[in-house]
Amino acid sequence: MTQSLPNGADSGGSADLVAFPGANQRAAIVSFDRRELSAILRVYGQMVASGEWRDYAIDMLKDRAVFSVFRRTSEMPLYRIVKDPKLARRQGAYQVVAAGGLVLKRGHELSSVLKVFERNLRAADNG
Repeated sequence: MTQSLPNGADSGGSADLVAFPGANQRAAIVSFDRRELSAILRVYGQMVASGEWRDYAIDMLKDRAVFSVFRRTSEMPLYRIVKDPKLARRQGAYQVVAAGGLVLKRGHELSSVLKVFERNLRAADNG
């Protein structure tokens, strides 16, 4: 049996060897860790219980992770909770973005950024 050589030179056979990418060649993705996801889902659960939110989506991309919140699945997200590590030294890695693209809160700590939803929870509890 003959095989192709990695540099493209053919040793006479028709079978090609394909090397798996090494650990350093794989594209790293940004994701929420367990602690972050727990904090986000705590707020999400409270908002679902109050009837404000009904669905969510999590996107893990190369440069950022996004937790999108929906009133209805077919609509645009009401809010997006974004983790962008490249902004960690500047404004902070976390931000809450409203439907129109307005950044409601930014910060270095997720817990402080999620406080933007507390007034919505208080208004829902009082109403």
